[in-house]
Amino acid sequence: MRVVRGELMLLLAVILNSLGVVLLLYSGSGISAISSVPFSLNLIMPALSLGTWTYLFQAFLILVLFACRKRIVPTYLLSFAVGFFFGIFTDIHTVWVYALPLNLPLRLAYFAIGYVIIAFGIAASNRCQMPLIPTDLFPRELSQITSVSYAKVKISFDVVCLAVTIVLTLGFTGRVQGLGAGTVAAALTTGWAVDLIGSWMDRHWTFVSIFSRKELA
Repeated sequence: MRVVRGELMLLLAVILNSLGVVLLLYSGSGISAISSVPFSLNLIMPALSLGTWTYLFQAFLILVLFACRKRIVPTYLLSFAVGFFFGIFTDIHTVWVYALPLNLPLRLAYFAIGYVIIAFGIAASNRCQMPLIPTDLFPRELSQITSVSYAKVKISFDVVCLAVTIVLTLGFTGRVQGLGAGTVAAALTTGWAVDLIGSWMDRHWTFVSIFSRKELA
């Protein structure tokens, strides 16, 4: 197996996942489920950028995990720091992605690329032995807390995010916004795609980082 540094993989995952979110939105097929809530809040209160609403939403998820664990978990706070940079990269990617050409074939390409790199980024984040982006951490930790499979928890989490987005956009703007066929398809299949890519990673890569037992040994 090839040894991969978790620190580098986490950086790559943050860059890729934030890019994937922006590509899905720009494709017109709908934003990713995990970013649909920040997107709807940005529509309602545009004084704060999409990136800012993203890490505020992630802070909320960390608080929910604290409540589920009934204690403050220090590594969760590190995850929020990672989420902060995820929000910054989201704003950075928005600037250059929205300057790309746009037509039907490119829309399909942007959606496909965004979907794949998000699934790859989540799978890598789950294995890199580093603090996760809160939106990736939440379903993994909830799966452990509830003893329900990751795929089922991930899909349920995505569906709840979509439902909240529908309520917010419909209630405050009069119509559902940001969601499309791509959003629904991704929400229903991303959990399985992450498991598939993760199984491939488990067969070919092993991750070490400053937080892993192998590194500390």
